[in-house]
Amino acid sequence: MPESKIRVLIAKPGLDGHDRGAKVVARILRDAGMEVIYTGLRQTAEMIVAAALQEDVDVIGLSILSGAHMTLFPRVLELAKEKGLGDVLYLVGGIIPDDDVPALKEMGITGFFGPGASAKEIAGFIKQHVERG
Repeated sequence: MPESKIRVLIAKPGLDGHDRGAKVVARILRDAGMEVIYTGLRQTAEMIVAAALQEDVDVIGLSILSGAHMTLFPRVLELAKEKGLGDVLYLVGGIIPDDDVPALKEMGITGFFGPGASAKEIAGFIKQHVERG
């Protein structure tokens, strides 16, 4: 029986209207053999979590450039855990100040990929951290 593909949800929370990087990452992950669901721009935490549940994802990747990550990411994580998505791998991309990384890690975000992160680095991180059984 073939191994199931890793399922990744890429989301743009909040009012951030720039999604080129998220689309590039989605393509990178598809090329690496993963199934990718891109939710599009201006997603609420509720929309992101509902899509993650509906799509039965292994990974939730949040991309942000607006600086609202310390408001938006905690709400996504809170809702996701309430809905039973605690075993999902959480990644973030975009502009995340180094000073905010410890607090985000404490909330449950595992991977951080800013501008310049390589395709190999992102796909490799996911494959390393998502167990397929």
